[in-house]
Amino acid sequence: MKVFDSIPDKCPETPLLDRVNSPSDLKQLKENQLEEFCNELREFLLYTVGQTGGHFGAGLGVVELTVALHYVFDSPKDKIVWDVGHQTYPHKIITGRKSLMSSMRQKDGLHPFPSREESIFDTFGVGHSSTSISAALGMTVGSNEKAIAVIGDGALTAGMAFEALSHSGNLNKDLLVILNDNNMSISKNIGGLSNYLARIWSSRWYTQIREGGKMALRLIPSARKFASKAEEHIKGMVAPGTLFEELGFNYVGPMDGHNVKEIIRTLRNLNDTSGPKLLHLITKKGKGFKPAEVDPIGFHAITKMENPNASKKKNVGMKYSDVFGSWLTSKANVDPSLIAITPAMKEGSGMVEFADKFPSRFYDVAIAEQHAMTFAAGLACEGKKPVLAIYSTFLQRAYDQLIHDVAIQNLDLLIAIDRAGLVGEDGATHSGIFDLSFMRCIPNLIIMTPSSEEECWRLLETGYKFEGPAAVRYPKGFGLGTDLPTEFEEIEIGKSKEIKFSEINKISILSFGSMLSLSDEISKDLDANLIDMRFVKPLDTSCIIKCANHSELIVTLEDNVVAGGAGSAINEFIAEENIKVKTINFGISDHFPSIGGISEQRKDYQLDKDKIVKKIKERLSKK
Repeated sequence: MKVFDSIPDKCPETPLLDRVNSPSDLKQLKENQLEEFCNELREFLLYTVGQTGGHFGAGLGVVELTVALHYVFDSPKDKIVWDVGHQTYPHKIITGRKSLMSSMRQKDGLHPFPSREESIFDTFGVGHSSTSISAALGMTVGSNEKAIAVIGDGALTAGMAFEALSHSGNLNKDLLVILNDNNMSISKNIGGLSNYLARIWSSRWYTQIREGGKMALRLIPSARKFASKAEEHIKGMVAPGTLFEELGFNYVGPMDGHNVKEIIRTLRNLNDTSGPKLLHLITKKGKGFKPAEVDPIGFHAITKMENPNASKKKNVGMKYSDVFGSWLTSKANVDPSLIAITPAMKEGSGMVEFADKFPSRFYDVAIAEQHAMTFAAGLACEGKKPVLAIYSTFLQRAYDQLIHDVAIQNLDLLIAIDRAGLVGEDGATHSGIFDLSFMRCIPNLIIMTPSSEEECWRLLETGYKFEGPAAVRYPKGFGLGTDLPTEFEEIEIGKSKEIKFSEINKISILSFGSMLSLSDEISKDLDANLIDMRFVKPLDTSCIIKCANHSELIVTLEDNVVAGGAGSAINEFIAEENIKVKTINFGISDHFPSIGGISEQRKDYQLDKDKIVKKIKERLSKK
């Protein structure tokens, strides 16, 4: 295997890869050409991701597996279902999208995850983890065709994956689960002996003896039980597959996930056998690119390579995740009851410093959002003050637990919701545009939307001091450049902030969270009142009444779906109080965001100054 030290700045020559525009083309290559094909595929992947940015390490780690899958199986008839989708760039290249890779994550370009709309080879659309086994099982039940689920060791930690494994073993359908285990280096159990055993355990000969023995022993229960236990213990001495065997799977592995020839031989054996099977592959994230092998976390995803001649855009503010991390560590210094929790997002959520400084008070529960929420609830029951850091898109997975285990019991918990609103290039699966709508209806929960770094710090403090469940939701990326407070100063619950107000202005703009900058531009253009609402729940009702009494039109702006969002809350209050004032709500309309940058997505939703000003004037002019 060729190992690369740097990302190519020019498109590499790839004579073998150039011949492949579909899995059928790949099958025309000889097996002794596949190692070089993998080298070319890896180098081309390095080049294209360098041009566009995107998920990086996972794709490098499954090059050999991807080639083997498409070489052995008849895709798309045989359904290959990828979990999460971070690792599917090689799959996209092999399945006819090589020439489009330069458009990845750009407007009207390729999706960064599998998409059924994009290709027949993308059998299931994903973005969140742990769905592959359930989907693949449904496909094989629905079609009676083969299905292959590729799932990582991280995604396997979610309860949904184990629910699917249990059901699969019970149904006994022709399902192959491939466990892509990249959480460890290749250890002593990987090598000649392990590969040999994997080949044996996947062979038709072994399977026939295994199944024939079961039939022969069916009439002798005690002997059957003894033989089953003997097999289990013999395999358990050299492989960690006992759990999967208990669930009804024929476990094979672990074996080297970068030996393309061995993977092909094993897959051919498994393709000839029926029933549920699990192939355990040990891979290395970032394989073949030395910097990513050394730092797999840092190279999970990369931004596109910068043009050395291009002027660099300076960010004036801090990242909101860093604001949270700074507040979290500072607060923990003075409050020993604070315990921080994350479902596998330590780096992304800005918790590295906290974890290093307070290891006994930090819990990364892996990809297990439901558990994270109820674990936090349990901590709160014992007088601790849990702070759960979670991305908006992943909070959806813990909704039942938020209602049932936290809110009903009115437990003292702060939820720091990162990546709220539009998130840009990752598209619909990772957008955080629903949280205000699905949280606003929950009793006991207060909801805050900071507009700057300073406000984020103060609202985190407010939520922390609040005795009950509180949520602070903030956007991806950088703030406005405001200084962080030096004190742990709270904000009065439900109190908005007047940025600009005059009793003679016809328009009042009520802005929520990250929309304040845009709202300020619109306010100046229309000479309108401007309020930073801060709180979605409880609302500052006195402020709304004041604006309604002195304005002809109330305008709301939010980075959430309009349906059921902050603007809806304003409308509900106005209707309930029978206040006579016009309203218009701006936010995310009723369709999922397309691929592209945040600014492009905002334009798609007509969330730009000129369009909003035009609509406001039109609404004001109507009788």
